[in-house]
Parts: sequence; C-alpha cells; structure tokens
Amino acid sequence: MPKKIPIRQCLGCREQKAKTELLRVVRSPEGSVSLDFRGKAPGRGAYICRSGECLKRAVRSRALERSLGAPIPEEVYERLREELEAGDG
Repeated sequence: MPKKIPIRQCLGCREQKAKTELLRVVRSPEGSVSLDFRGKAPGRGAYICRSGECLKRAVRSRALERSLGAPIPEEVYERLREELEAGDG
C-alpha cells in the first residue's frame, strides 16, 4: 500500500500541493511567529509555495496574519524572501 502524501493549501495561489513542496510559517503556543523548515514545530501552521509571486499575494492580502491569528514580524517576511531567492539560484 503506497504511503499517503499530506496535502496543504498555499495561502498565495490557493492551490493544493504536497506538504514537502511548501514552506511552513508557524505560530508557537507562546505566540511567536517563525519559519519551520522541518514541518514539525508545535503550533498553528500556514503554508506558502516556494514562489515569490505567491509570497507577494499572501503579503498583499494579509493571508498569513489571518491564518495564524497574529501579526507577522517583518523579519519573518524577510527570511521568507531570502529563502525563496536562495531556492531560485
């Protein structure tokens, strides 16, 4: 029996994709917001494609903030941008 692949929805393009193809932003139980590269950190998670266009859409629509129920620090957005640029190279 094949292993089940977890599917998550990107907040930018709203497409369903495999969890491993997406970046996870997590709000910890203490309320801090950070990137979760392993996908196993405790807390509320939100997913975004590894695409600059999806990040722009999510920022413009404030989708990450709505999904996590917390303000997103500018450092998290900067880290996301850096991660996407590193992935493109």
